[in-house]
Amino acid sequence: MNPLHQARLLHSRRQFLGSASYGLGTAALAGLFGNEAIAQSPKPVGGIPGLPHFAAKAKRVVYLMQGGAPSHIDLFDHKPELYKRRGEELPASVQMGQRLTTMTAGQKNRPLLPGITGWKEYGKSGIKLCDFLPHTGSIADEAVFIKSMYTEAINHAPAATFLLTGAEIPGRPTLGAWLSYGLGSLNENLPTFVVMTSRDKEASCGQLFYDYYWGSGFLESKHQGVKLRSEGDPVLYLSNPAGVSREMRRGLLDDLAKLNQMKLDEAGDPEIATRISQYEMAYRMQMSVPEATDLSKEPKSVLDLYGPDVTRPGSFARNCLLARRFLEKGVRYVQLFHAGWDQHQNLPTQLKVQCQDTDQPSAALVKDLKRLGLLEDTLVIWGGEFSRTVFVQGDAKAKTYGRDHHPRCFSIWMAGGGVKAGSSYGETDDFGYNVAKDGVHVHDLQATILHQLGIDHTKLTFKFQGRHYRLTDVHGRVVKGLLA
Repeated sequence: MNPLHQARLLHSRRQFLGSASYGLGTAALAGLFGNEAIAQSPKPVGGIPGLPHFAAKAKRVVYLMQGGAPSHIDLFDHKPELYKRRGEELPASVQMGQRLTTMTAGQKNRPLLPGITGWKEYGKSGIKLCDFLPHTGSIADEAVFIKSMYTEAINHAPAATFLLTGAEIPGRPTLGAWLSYGLGSLNENLPTFVVMTSRDKEASCGQLFYDYYWGSGFLESKHQGVKLRSEGDPVLYLSNPAGVSREMRRGLLDDLAKLNQMKLDEAGDPEIATRISQYEMAYRMQMSVPEATDLSKEPKSVLDLYGPDVTRPGSFARNCLLARRFLEKGVRYVQLFHAGWDQHQNLPTQLKVQCQDTDQPSAALVKDLKRLGLLEDTLVIWGGEFSRTVFVQGDAKAKTYGRDHHPRCFSIWMAGGGVKAGSSYGETDDFGYNVAKDGVHVHDLQATILHQLGIDHTKLTFKFQGRHYRLTDVHGRVVKGLLA
């Protein structure tokens, strides 16, 4: 059989229709670019027929990913027993021989260390948070605090990959890519999935942000996240080269599209259709992205809401405000990554710094979305890939000490998007070491996020190498106790 004919026969109906739509001509897309009346589409563009599966509570998601693992014991999970037992050895009956990293597996003693700062109750719900999180406390009645998260991964990159893709090994689509694939775009002039990164000013954390954290895996590459830069063009090559006008660029793209369409007709490769669409998206982004990233028209009251760091390019505060602007303009999924929580030896000094960097902007984003009437159908998620141990790594009497990795339990919070506001869910034991009640596995969190977007996580699948894959693998349940 002719291999080209065979390639066409292997096309799925969805791939055929998608390719056909791209082949209708880029001139029509160019015309669409100039039509401001439909710049933000009233109905999603693309996606899978039949989605959402049921009425959605949320239309969009912003994930405030705290790379390096924030300590639940110091921030969210107050444990009086630890204050009573400060310095005592972690009981073997609590540790139960569970896996430790190589950084503390050989440590002779594991003395208990309670939270390093004070605690305060916030809101009508009386949620107890550490003194380093007063701004998060101010939105306590808007959020649900999950204190019983757990995962299998014990090192950063596998844990972050697991949280975002459902597998510890890189290569599968991330949450944002699944949403782009399943639900499509709310604004044809902007990417469906936007990514921004930041780190603590002291650069104390060595954790890296790998491109596969926002990759599309085996889905078409048009579904991968578009990473914005803090310097120069927000997106690489967004500006035309010197001497190339916008009209000349349009002509070059039209000619290139014709060549790509000829190749698509010959080879039937869906990635060629993706290439055509991405060239068009890049052309439209030359106008839409600079406008979305221009904060000059934001009122002073809004800038003040996010804190003084909002004026510093690349800061978490600035990224939070940019996230609100992109969500407001119809971006489906925004992923912010902030590094700095990997406190093995600098807990007494660096924990406060991280809270100062992230506390006010995170709360401001929730308040700003509510001010604009967007919080109701925007799901905000804040948390890391796991947590840190209740025992000391190093010597608690020294100037520098910290906590090791701890996957057995950790805390995150969510706001908006139909969650049960002003509540706390799940419990850990008296030592904050193991989940004691209402555990929420990473796959459960993924299933619940998809549910709020109107998706049955067992039905959002993609066949690859003979198997139907999904974000939650073969696991996961919707946690009804988190939902309003």
